[in-house]
Amino acid sequence: MSAEGPTSSTEPPPPRRPKVIKTNQQQVLLYVVLTLLLSLATVWAGRAWLHNSETLTFAVGGPNGDEALFANKLATLLKNNGSRFRIKIVNNPDNAKAIAQFDRRQADLAILRTDARVPVRARALALLEHDFVLLLGPGNKKIKSLSELKKKKVAVLADGESSLAFVRNLLDIAPDSPDAAKIQMAPQGATLDKLFAPASGFSAVIAIVHASRAVRDKAYEQVAKRGGFTLNAIDEAKALARKFPGISDETLTAGTLSASPEIPDDDLDTIGLEWLLVAQSKMSGSTAGDIARIVYENKSALGLDNGFATHIEPASVEKDAYVMAHQGAADYINDDTKSFMDKYSDMMYLGAAALSVIGSIFAAIYAKITRIAPEKASELSTAILCIGERIEHAHSLDQLECLQDELESILRGAVIGLRDGTISTDGLDTFKLGYEFVRDEIGMRRDYLKRHASELEKATRQALPPPNDDTNVVTVKTAQSA
Repeated sequence: MSAEGPTSSTEPPPPRRPKVIKTNQQQVLLYVVLTLLLSLATVWAGRAWLHNSETLTFAVGGPNGDEALFANKLATLLKNNGSRFRIKIVNNPDNAKAIAQFDRRQADLAILRTDARVPVRARALALLEHDFVLLLGPGNKKIKSLSELKKKKVAVLADGESSLAFVRNLLDIAPDSPDAAKIQMAPQGATLDKLFAPASGFSAVIAIVHASRAVRDKAYEQVAKRGGFTLNAIDEAKALARKFPGISDETLTAGTLSASPEIPDDDLDTIGLEWLLVAQSKMSGSTAGDIARIVYENKSALGLDNGFATHIEPASVEKDAYVMAHQGAADYINDDTKSFMDKYSDMMYLGAAALSVIGSIFAAIYAKITRIAPEKASELSTAILCIGERIEHAHSLDQLECLQDELESILRGAVIGLRDGTISTDGLDTFKLGYEFVRDEIGMRRDYLKRHASELEKATRQALPPPNDDTNVVTVKTAQSA
């Protein structure tokens, strides 16, 4: 049979847009990975920013004072340990000025002794040191009570001028009273021997010393061997503690100041003061807890050579404490360990927010820009109609079968595309109508070809050229010759 009209390959066409699925899936996977990586990077950057962003101002007295030396040790420790905290030390003429600066909210940290005026916003982080108040008399002289000293000349042996006001207040002597002049600071570098010498005129010495320093100071033992002083009890210690909330009643154990001779020779009542590391009440609980933890865990490294802060203790968490403990420090002291959620909630919230924002951005980019959009079902109708236009040019069943195969291939591709998402349902009704129309046309054309098959065959034979007579004659002659 002759092949009038277009011919079509019988090989099935390749799968419709096979790269679309793979490309879209690769994009989705890539965006998911990028979302996770960028979210992790955001959390890490946020944590690093928080880790290195907190600078705490530490108000102290003179640069050579115990407070300043402790602050320097703490700053060095934080720096060497790679802590997220940095300490900015601000020196003042004395510790009273430092507390005033703290009270004006110009500092985050300070060290105060409990005889000072405590700012209302101060919260304790740690107890750094105890001070003992030692009531010393010359030779074997006994002093029965503090009231005996009101009219007498008394030397105050201490590091700072604030102790002078404390002793006057302790003896209930008004600052403008004539007796106030009799309470004097001991001259710089004065020893007990000089203070108790008859020429000095002092009837007693009230020494205010750090507990850790008193234990290691051999000067008391040397003076005691020469019979230079008597350590007296303060029997009204409990009453004074009730009267002055910043005062604590203390007990000196036997041999505290001197082992030989033993001074005191028995446990002795006295009073004391406390040195507290304080923070602003507005300081976050995590910051206060971390600072308290660092101080407690490194107390051996923070002690000064002169004995200050060598026996760091937790701040009192009692409700009636003279200086209330910061809640962050109290949580650490009480071992109120945070749960995983409490500890990392900030980072988790940051991660969730970053994941949401970054994920939304990539989803928008994929949906609007990079995603290969599925082909509409209505667009396949054009290919179907093209097949329909070629039906009238099909003059054989073979040609018609090729068109039928093309039509079925389009249908198969549409079904697969609808399943995997490479073809959308837009215009699906149009596609179905076109498919049914062309399918029916092929069926009618097939019936037509079958009915007129004999006529077409006859027409084909007539179209063939007639046989060549000369060739036949030659053949006959050849046969006759033979």
